Amino acid sequence: MTDVRTRDPQADTAAPGTRAGPAGGVRWVAGGAVDGATATLLPSVGLLVALGVWWLVARLELVHPAALPPPGGVLAAFVEQPARLLEHTATTTGEILFGFALSAVAGVLLGLSLAASRTVERMFTPLLVAVNAVPKITLGPLLVVALGWGQKPILTMVFLLCFFPIVLATATGLTTTPADLAELVRSWHASRWQAFRKVRFPAALPQIFVGLKVAMPLAAIGAVIGEFQAGERGLGYVIQQYAGIGDTATAWAAIILVALVSILLYAALVLVERVALPWVRETTSR
Repeated sequence: MTDVRTRDPQADTAAPGTRAGPAGGVRWVAGGAVDGATATLLPSVGLLVALGVWWLVARLELVHPAALPPPGGVLAAFVEQPARLLEHTATTTGEILFGFALSAVAGVLLGLSLAASRTVERMFTPLLVAVNAVPKITLGPLLVVALGWGQKPILTMVFLLCFFPIVLATATGLTTTPADLAELVRSWHASRWQAFRKVRFPAALPQIFVGLKVAMPLAAIGAVIGEFQAGERGLGYVIQQYAGIGDTATAWAAIILVALVSILLYAALVLVERVALPWVRETTSR
């Protein structure tokens, strides 16, 4: 006798990580929970490994203690003056965000211009490449002479470091519209503005966010370099001042705070990307 068994056809169409439930409903199985736990656990393990290596290097004195104090010494230096360090952290964070915002606006606008006009692209691309090739730290003293002490040279340094990746990502995204979408726009007989607003710019947004994510850590680097040269406050100023008097534990505490600020701002930008472009994860493979 033939063994005939019934099978729910919706069980074959359930998405990976899900299981078909009653009345066609879909419920999540352990796969999604495991991915979420892994995303939290692995960075924590990586941090513990890095701290362990740091402690071992300091313990064995592979690096002179004056240059690399143990993690406990750095923590003690932070505990001694948390309010002061956090105040400088707020200053540096404000400089990073403001300079990054300026470079994002200007970079996207110039990227639009380069993508819209071949003449503009040929005119300014060599100049942009030349400016990007100049080591920005060499411009620090000149910026101080030209703009004086304080926020202006620091924000300019942030702008110079962030600007080029955003311009390049914007221009690349706008000039590499998928062929099927471009053909669809032509079939609609859409105007140039309609094509830009409905197709070209949305299609370029993932690439633009790549440029923004590259630029965000560079903004932190630019702020610290600017504070080295012209700062009267901020974490770069703290690093320079305390390293100069031999208090490397406090200097390392400031360095770690710069790293934490960079990580948090980058994570916030990734979150903005996921909220603003929910369709990207659904239409691309892992």
